[in-house]
Amino acid sequence: MRGQKELYELLEQLEIMFEYHEHPPLATIEDAKIHWKDYKSGRCKNIFFRNHKGDRHYLVILEHLRQLDIKDLEKRLRQGKLTFASDIRLKKYLGVEPGSVSPFGLINDTGKHVHLFIDETLKDYDRLTFHPNINTASLVVSRIDLLRFLRYTGNSFEFIRLYD
Repeated sequence: MRGQKELYELLEQLEIMFEYHEHPPLATIEDAKIHWKDYKSGRCKNIFFRNHKGDRHYLVILEHLRQLDIKDLEKRLRQGKLTFASDIRLKKYLGVEPGSVSPFGLINDTGKHVHLFIDETLKDYDRLTFHPNINTASLVVSRIDLLRFLRYTGNSFEFIRLYD
């Protein structure tokens, strides 16, 4: 299977079942829509941000067709302007390359530095789709199992409204 070996070992340890799909590299949501069209799950877009000072990092997950209201999120966080985190920060905190951002990358955030915002509309899905830390495969997991995974990682997370 494609993806991070340690991730699959952890999923097995946590008894998290998943549906596995291989596909060409999916660098954008437009690419993903082609290959995800038959998945019976909520499809997610994952965006990794840093604050103005560069000392706080946020992983934002929302339904793949929704547009994030970044200005609103900036106002709520009171952290100044949010910018996309660099490739170096992606690697440092999530252990992934651009195009492979996923909550599963939190297994690489040993310092529990990254805070996760999950769009509240994803509560409406029983199953969700994410990359296994590489963009040439996708895993479909239950929402309940994703939450169990997140609790295991120890990173802080919350469900909030993330769009207009």
